[in-house]
Amino acid sequence: MIRELKTLIAVAREGTFAAAGNRIGLTQAAVSAQMQRLEAELGFALFDREGRTARLNAMGQQILVQAQEVVRLYGNLSSTTAGPAAAVRVTIGAIASVQRSILPDALARFHEQCPGCRTRVIPGLSMELVNLVDAGEIDMAAVIRPPFSLQSDLRWTTLAQEPFRLIVPRSVKGRDWTELLSALPFIRYDRASFGGRQVDRFLRKMHFTVREVCELDELDAIVKLVENGVGVAIVPQTATWRRWPAKVRAIDLGHHTFHRDIGLLHRSPQQLSEPLNVLLRLIEAQARKKPSTTHER
Repeated sequence: MIRELKTLIAVAREGTFAAAGNRIGLTQAAVSAQMQRLEAELGFALFDREGRTARLNAMGQQILVQAQEVVRLYGNLSSTTAGPAAAVRVTIGAIASVQRSILPDALARFHEQCPGCRTRVIPGLSMELVNLVDAGEIDMAAVIRPPFSLQSDLRWTTLAQEPFRLIVPRSVKGRDWTELLSALPFIRYDRASFGGRQVDRFLRKMHFTVREVCELDELDAIVKLVENGVGVAIVPQTATWRRWPAKVRAIDLGHHTFHRDIGLLHRSPQQLSEPLNVLLRLIEAQARKKPSTTHER
């Protein structure tokens, strides 16, 4: 709740949600979401709302005084610790493939360099994690690049470009991906995910009509289904799948190959704490160490 109380103080000082958001690096929508959440936790309204205008009511003024005291006391907690990093908690969202590849090593290095810091990793789909960063719920997120423009206060740091491949059971013969995709059952990468939308756009662009048998989001599960002979799939070759399972064969899409960008969504480095900047740099460094992917032409 400390984050919401700080935002409340900023709203009282700046006069509007928009001005407060500009001051503390959040969008107006994110400020509004935090205030609604604070009101829900307290059980009563803090603002009198008329159209787009919101002013602190009598209860809001009382809570403001208490919020200022709580934030002051919270700030003083660091004076009893061994160093400035001891009071810092870093929260990062990450899609599953990043959690299994670059993130563990980066976190290990981070805790070596910032031993007093705590970290929490929030799993989720890219869209969910983008919303959490925008709302100020988490500090940064390792996600698939959104297919839309980011808010002006958000920054994108690319970590990797992952090529999409057609994967087929090893027992299936042939190298022409167009024939295999047209003839065999298709396991679809969930269209609710950013990566799944890329696959869907590719299929529509190429005017493919596939014989769909299953749709799911978890890439490991898709690969397992292909391994078990259920069908074929178009999936990104992540760092986890530098080498495909023995019963799976990956086929290059040639000049039709498309990629998903994996990266970090965060606010500008000037708005991040020093530990957050350290973690950002370590994740970037770990991504640069990732070996190149292998594929079959």
